[in-house]
Amino acid sequence: MSQDYFGTEVDLRNIRLWLFDLDGTIYKEERLFDGALDLLQIIKYYGGRYVFITNNSSKSVTDYIEKVNKLGIPAEEDSFFTSSQATILWLEKNRPNCKVYCQGTKSLVMELKKAGIYVTEKVEDVDVVLVGFDTELTTKKLETTCKILSTQEVTYIATNPDMVCPVIFGFVPDCGSICEMIRHATGKWPFFIGKPQSMMIDIIMEKFNYRCDETVVVGDRLYTDIATGVNAGTDTICVLTGEATISDIISGDIKPTYTFESVKELYYTLSEDLKNLDNIEANNINRKT
Repeated sequence: MSQDYFGTEVDLRNIRLWLFDLDGTIYKEERLFDGALDLLQIIKYYGGRYVFITNNSSKSVTDYIEKVNKLGIPAEEDSFFTSSQATILWLEKNRPNCKVYCQGTKSLVMELKKAGIYVTEKVEDVDVVLVGFDTELTTKKLETTCKILSTQEVTYIATNPDMVCPVIFGFVPDCGSICEMIRHATGKWPFFIGKPQSMMIDIIMEKFNYRCDETVVVGDRLYTDIATGVNAGTDTICVLTGEATISDIISGDIKPTYTFESVKELYYTLSEDLKNLDNIEANNINRKT
């Protein structure tokens, strides 16, 4: 056993499914955090699985695979579940055959179309308005979104409620902030699909056949990453390399199970716990022989 940032006893030996946020947790833009690769390698070495669950809908899964591979992280399609994928599943279940106006990146639009979602740019022929974290945002896109929401009764959804996205110099406005801007113009507020909804975690646990007590969510945001783990009934780990601060954790209502300065500190703790597990198993083998 070891201790987390607050001195709480930590035992991570039974965790088999590790669900990691990306931005602010594993990396910041193109900079991989120290210890991230070591942590992922030791998880795989001891028979665990890691999956990246990101609210960032600006990139497709193909984009993410390419990005993390460049950073040295082994990953394939099953290594990711994004808010874009969750949104597609929500649309297929709740609004099948609908016509969607998407205020998002080309990658998001491509993923929607690839999944068979009808994406339209005709303002007068829309069933659903979808807003994502749009790194290609223009005034024209905002004007179209506001026109639809102001003149028609449509379903209004968004990929994620994150207010900011971590970058090297600090933060930039994320999907939640974009929706806040739209709210001031239209009075409309969307239903958010991604974290903190538990759907992403529920789907992954079912897909890979893991229980809640074998699963942990690791992230840097309390109101998305940590809250989604709480909502799904799993343990949670907050790292302080992104949005959340110690004062946020102390004063807020959403509490992680454990808190670490970074994934590097988490790696050291997991290494210690697994070495202890090795010692226990070795002692048991010696007793049997």
